Amino acid sequence: MTRRRVSSNSPLEPVIGFSRAVRIGDFVCVSGTAPIGDDGQSLCPGDMAGQTRACFKIVEQSLAQLGASLSDVIRTRIMLTDAARWKEAAEVHGEFFSDIMPACTFVEVKGFINKEWLVEVEADAVMSSER
Repeated sequence: MTRRRVSSNSPLEPVIGFSRAVRIGDFVCVSGTAPIGDDGQSLCPGDMAGQTRACFKIVEQSLAQLGASLSDVIRTRIMLTDAARWKEAAEVHGEFFSDIMPACTFVEVKGFINKEWLVEVEADAVMSSER
């Protein structure tokens, strides 16, 4: 099977050896996605909902580059630096997935590479074989 990848254009990609997203066959995995703008700057400092929304928009764009969409998502993972703020991220998850209802896990983490990030998200998708 052919492996297709989407780059995040991060200078860390070649150092770490990762891609923003990878598609093999009908399966797509989107890496941990942080709230980073095209200019490399953190988005929505201090705003859990805003950062979560930014992350899912990046996920959506990455899926589209590989021929998939949010409707193909079967699992999401939301990593938060403060579990007490889970509802802020959960409400945004609902904005994107209330009709799709993927499996979902919330996990509290100690922190991320960038201290401004409050959240990162991952997504797995299986595309319809009709595409």
